[in-house]
Amino acid sequence: MITLPGPSPVTFAPETCHNRLMATAPRRLAFDPTFDYAAWRRELRDTLQKLIGEMPEPVPLDVRVETVTRGDGFDETRFVFRTEVDVEVPAHLLVPHRQDQRENTPLFPVVICLQGHSTGMHISLGRPLYEGDAESIAGDRDFALQAVREGYAALAIEQRCFGERRHQRSTEVTSFTHTCRHAAMEALLIGRTLIGERVWDVSRAIDALAAFPQVDIARVGCMGNSGGGTITYYAACLDERISIAMPSCAVCAYHDSIGRIDHCEDNYLPRALQYFDMGDLAGLIAPRSLVLVAGEHDPIFPLSGVKAAFATIHSIYRTAGNAHRCRLVIGPEGHRFYASESWPVFRALSGW
Repeated sequence: MITLPGPSPVTFAPETCHNRLMATAPRRLAFDPTFDYAAWRRELRDTLQKLIGEMPEPVPLDVRVETVTRGDGFDETRFVFRTEVDVEVPAHLLVPHRQDQRENTPLFPVVICLQGHSTGMHISLGRPLYEGDAESIAGDRDFALQAVREGYAALAIEQRCFGERRHQRSTEVTSFTHTCRHAAMEALLIGRTLIGERVWDVSRAIDALAAFPQVDIARVGCMGNSGGGTITYYAACLDERISIAMPSCAVCAYHDSIGRIDHCEDNYLPRALQYFDMGDLAGLIAPRSLVLVAGEHDPIFPLSGVKAAFATIHSIYRTAGNAHRCRLVIGPEGHRFYASESWPVFRALSGW
């Protein structure tokens, strides 16, 4: 029998084909400064809304306050609100103590704080509950406390599949390496994405803020790290009530991050590269303010891909006549938030 040399094993690997297709994907709505900007933006929004999946039907919020406590420099309200049938969201609203008790004291701007893949929103409150929480908080992830120190109200909400809202099967099935995995697949089966569901919860959280007279719902910011940064970005694309967005370690060219490096399933938007890359979506945020935060040595959102995305973003903002409203902040370490570098930029761009 004569044995002929076969193809290289790499030929059998799916990524051989996928890498080529990602590199040559049409990106039909990639930003082009020669386009009719307003028409391009409308088509981009319509396309994102289709790709992000069916959105839930709204139901009465049924905001229910559970506890009100006095913290160190703030009052904290724990409450629950409903975003769709069978879906309730626990949240903590932190409002700074007023230095001026007069009735005409201005309302507080509010920053929605979104944790990424972690044990839950208690990280944003700076309260370690589980092993590894202290290290997570040490990476400047106690967002709500930071916002209060900056003089803002802060709303920490529990994202779907994290913390108190984790998938219950994750406690029973040992194959669950991420608590978001099965829910992300379930969402696809019913015509949704987990990205879309989480964005919906953020929008309903803004609605719920109207129940709290201390906050100014005309000045709403949103921020988060990693998975929280991802939802910050998409939420700002689809909800124009978000005046300023500060996603951290999340916005990166698709092929350089989720297309090349193992990521959780909830990062993926079906068919995205047929139409756009992540940076192109900033056309739905401009001219509102956008602060991108990145780590110089982030292993899963490489800085080269972040810079490629930001080059597109800056070009979009320049075309919109607001190049000064977007900034890239680069911290010296890895996949974490950088409070001291980022909040001054947030304050400058928000004007709050």
